[in-house]
Amino acid sequence: MNFKSSLTTAATLSIFSAVAAWASSDVIPSENDTFTNWGEESGWTIFVDDSRGSCLIERMDENQNVVQMGLTKDHEMGYLGVFTKNDIGLKGKKEKIFLSLDGNVYEAEAHKKTKHLADGYTGGYILANNAQFVDDVMNKYEMTVFPKKEFAFTVSLDGTKKAIEAARQCNTEQST
Repeated sequence: MNFKSSLTTAATLSIFSAVAAWASSDVIPSENDTFTNWGEESGWTIFVDDSRGSCLIERMDENQNVVQMGLTKDHEMGYLGVFTKNDIGLKGKKEKIFLSLDGNVYEAEAHKKTKHLADGYTGGYILANNAQFVDDVMNKYEMTVFPKKEFAFTVSLDGTKKAIEAARQCNTEQST
């Protein structure tokens, strides 16, 4: 997929913003959080983050990219993390990226994450509260990530809809 042609689909361009004031420890689970395996759905593993009282989903695709989705510590926003063994060029702590989900292009601020990742992995996460973005993540099969300075790469979203629905059920169980 060509980055420039994706951007020309301006009619479908949606923008959501990340709230920069959050520290990374408030967004994605920390190394001190404890997890319980809640189950599996469509190739995704669903975990209960016992420290936060919420659930997250995680999957490794055929290219060894790891995708993780869950809720922020305050449960106000969702996060989507993508971690890869490729050098994706995230140089600073925060960097603008574009995501394409079947022609719908989203601009986001990626927060770099390097600590406490498996050997050789790097990546980042974005915050989202855009209903159309969540719907696209649930219903599309691939997401192309365009870091600001490096090559694009694609991650598989196979099974995401059923996995997110299962995570919602898991979250409901945690709040009762």
